[in-house]
Amino acid sequence: MKKKLNITIEENLLNEVKQYAIEQDISISNLVETHFAEILKPKTKTKSNLGLIEFLKTLPKSKTEFPEDFDWKETYFKSKLT
Repeated sequence: MKKKLNITIEENLLNEVKQYAIEQDISISNLVETHFAEILKPKTKTKSNLGLIEFLKTLPKSKTEFPEDFDWKETYFKSKLT
């Protein structure tokens, strides 16, 4: 069963949300409902019940040596362009 919800937000934000909803062909109500459902989802844990950061720290070090000044972002974005 759906219920009505009244909210108060800044006018500029509302205008931007309306424009976004038009561009995405979705209602503001659906946007809000989807967002609420997303933030209420349980946080994903690994099988060992670790969060992502804790899990990454448990992984073995890379067998490939990278220089201290290796630019990971640049390499990533260059790979996206090809």
